[in-house]
Amino acid sequence: MDFFNYKNGHLHGEGVALADVADDVGTPFYAYSTATLTRHFEVFADALRGMNALVCYAVKANSNQAVIRTLAGLGAGADVVSGGELSRALKAGIKPNKIVFSGVGKLDEEIEAALKAGIKQINVESEPELDRISEIAGRLGVTATVALRVNPDVDAGTHEKITTGRKENKFGIEWEQALDVYKKANDLPGINIQGLAVHIGSQLLNLEPYREAYQRTAKMVEQLRSNGLTVNVLDVGGGLGIPYGEPDETESPHPEHYTEVVRNTVGHLGVELVFEPGRMIAGNSGVLVTRVIFVKEGPTKTFLIVDAGMNDLVRPTLYNAFHKIVTEVQPDLSAELIDVDIVGPICETGDTFAKNRKLPAVKAGDLLVIRTTGAYGAVQASTYNTRPLIPEIMVNGGSYCVIRDRVSVEDIIAQDRLPAWLAD
Repeated sequence: MDFFNYKNGHLHGEGVALADVADDVGTPFYAYSTATLTRHFEVFADALRGMNALVCYAVKANSNQAVIRTLAGLGAGADVVSGGELSRALKAGIKPNKIVFSGVGKLDEEIEAALKAGIKQINVESEPELDRISEIAGRLGVTATVALRVNPDVDAGTHEKITTGRKENKFGIEWEQALDVYKKANDLPGINIQGLAVHIGSQLLNLEPYREAYQRTAKMVEQLRSNGLTVNVLDVGGGLGIPYGEPDETESPHPEHYTEVVRNTVGHLGVELVFEPGRMIAGNSGVLVTRVIFVKEGPTKTFLIVDAGMNDLVRPTLYNAFHKIVTEVQPDLSAELIDVDIVGPICETGDTFAKNRKLPAVKAGDLLVIRTTGAYGAVQASTYNTRPLIPEIMVNGGSYCVIRDRVSVEDIIAQDRLPAWLAD
């Protein structure tokens, strides 16, 4: 459920007409709904009732300060995967003791920043990283609280670019090595190892891979404890899928059904559980509003050429992802639908948002709305073709605020520097 609905014949975000925002800030732009963010977080948190649990929002899904601050106000922690995301989470008001730091390639300065901030834990993804953390902690005179991320070798059955739990993926400690590495961590100076972490992928619509991964992880916890090792925390990751509106899409699981799997597989372990939802919270909270530049009648296709490009939303190009696309004006139920390809202005054939979609007839200047773009939309944007990063706005009831300005072409070019031999 989201709060983008037609009212008086036009699509609104909560109480704000998106056409009015387009007139004010120009197109394209991202719009986020406070009510949707709040509802999705609260539905997920409510499904954890009775558990000793911490919800750490996956900042990589949408790292705008307004989004993080909204969730911080609801009690969320943060899952970060870079020093930049760590800084964003702290500046947005996330308490350090609610932050976990994941990622396979943490730099020394990022590890140092995490230790100085006193975050909840660093999820260690390799033995060399464990050694590095011990060394840095010793140099700083602090103790690093860590969890060992294990790779359960479970195929999540999602797109190959977003699966993370197979043994051929780059993430986590190999299952057969986990006991030895955990023992090593227990003896290393400057290290306080408190548990395990596991994450098998993103956009999971089937709960069985979770069940398999968590059952394996529960056995690992029991094995560690039988060897006299302490396991107090289990980070079970994120990745719960959401509906993107595909005609043949499997229904996305409700958080209640997901947490039932958690209770039945690891609920008996007596550990604190850490969850890292990102897409599930942010995905449906956002839309991308774009304007039709031209309607091009080709010999075999009708193209709607819009002012948003793959640099603004790369998911269709990168993942072959489906996004529902609607007209900003509410269509008449009796309106004839035509097949169109919706494409951007970038000089790439891959700059295509949708093929063979059925839409009512539109003309140049009309607005289209690409739905479910609150996660992995703006955060993956680039300035390819020297196209400025687009604005982000947040609605709250009948009000809206620009939460990121449009970057100018002049600002982009000003980042370049000419060497002395090319200077005037």
